[in-house]
Amino acid sequence: QVQMVESGGGLVQAGGSLRLSCAASGSIFSISAMGWYRQPPGKQRELVAVITNGGNTNYADSVKGRFTISRNNAKTTTYLQMNSLKPEDTAVYYCAALVYSDSALTWKYWGQGTQVTVSS
Repeated sequence: QVQMVESGGGLVQAGGSLRLSCAASGSIFSISAMGWYRQPPGKQRELVAVITNGGNTNYADSVKGRFTISRNNAKTTTYLQMNSLKPEDTAVYYCAALVYSDSALTWKYWGQGTQVTVSS
């Protein structure tokens, strides 16, 4: 089992910055990658950024050049630095852990979500 707790959301004006944190505990050795998802109001959840155990990163086109995902050396905390925020970035942001489950990679563990609101 992996437990994850997010922090760092809030209200910011367009053009501003926020940094989200996700602290993982428990069986963190089982994690293959960490990701950040978001769910805008009335829309489906979407993958925003991923970082693998090897440090490789990938981003949704909508956030490339503005968001940066990173982890601490112990791989217990994952961050999402969000710069040049836009009103369309408003969403509940979730961190998630990718693990093997039943021989398949699955986004199995999720944080509780943190609200990010960007005002125009």
